[in-house]
Amino acid sequence: MASYIVRRLIFIVPVALLVSFIVFMLIHLVPGDPAAVLLGEDATPQNIAALRKELGLDQPLLTQYVLWLGQAIHGNFGRSIQLQQPVFEAILQRAPVTIELGIASLLFSIVIAIPLGVVSATRANGRLDTTVNVTSLLGTAIPGFVLGLGLIVVFAVFIRLFPPGGYVPFSEDPAANLRDLILPMITLGTGAVAVNLRQVRASMIEILSQDYIRTAWAKGLHKPRVYYIHALRNALLPLLTIVGLQVGAILGGAVIVETIFQWPGLGALAVSSLLSKDYPVIQATVLLSALSYMFVNLLVDVGYGLLDPRISYGKGR
Repeated sequence: MASYIVRRLIFIVPVALLVSFIVFMLIHLVPGDPAAVLLGEDATPQNIAALRKELGLDQPLLTQYVLWLGQAIHGNFGRSIQLQQPVFEAILQRAPVTIELGIASLLFSIVIAIPLGVVSATRANGRLDTTVNVTSLLGTAIPGFVLGLGLIVVFAVFIRLFPPGGYVPFSEDPAANLRDLILPMITLGTGAVAVNLRQVRASMIEILSQDYIRTAWAKGLHKPRVYYIHALRNALLPLLTIVGLQVGAILGGAVIVETIFQWPGLGALAVSSLLSKDYPVIQATVLLSALSYMFVNLLVDVGYGLLDPRISYGKGR
């Protein structure tokens, strides 16, 4: 197991380098000049040229990338053009907001999907199963921005049960933080609920037909014990992989959700940085998101091996 983890960690290095290079080149192909955006419409060509030289934008792209990479290796991602502060500092200020939203959305998807998936599987092809399947398909099909705006209209405008947007840190007011969290959490987690639910249902239907489940019935065990102890334990193993893959979807969805609900997280920072052509922030945000995704998937693979003794990452297995 240790050698497998080391190999995976080593493999992350070239992937991170490739991601950083591709993102660096792509963001510089986007039309627009950060110096012109920063100085405004009244800026003269001389002022723009001077600022470009100050920011190092007048150098060849490969030279800019090598200089940026040399600093990034030491944890220095440069200085934000828009915010006029170190990029890493700006990310650290906003990362807890996105982490809170992401963890809440994942928990929401798991807590809703597991019981509904079990109930749907134990009543396969019934009315409840059909209703759950149709609902999960709708949850997958509805875009996040449509769902978010719909929730705002219903629960913030008409019912006025939750605020339409804004963010209050948990440390300042826990109750207000939870009220602000509900609608963004549902918006970001609904798609994951649909995927997780269908995975749990499919796994449960397959496992309930296994011989050891028939043996459990023959022993006279009660339904809750058979469903939630014997069957669900094995049905959750594929879900672990799905949850790991959903980290990337949640990081991408946070861009839309944080913009709609005015949350000051990494998603909102990425959007504002794109609009202002803030290259250092865009580069660092995408790279750190990719690293987070790779590390989470490594943890999922390790956890999968720990939970299922049939899986071994040893040499030759």
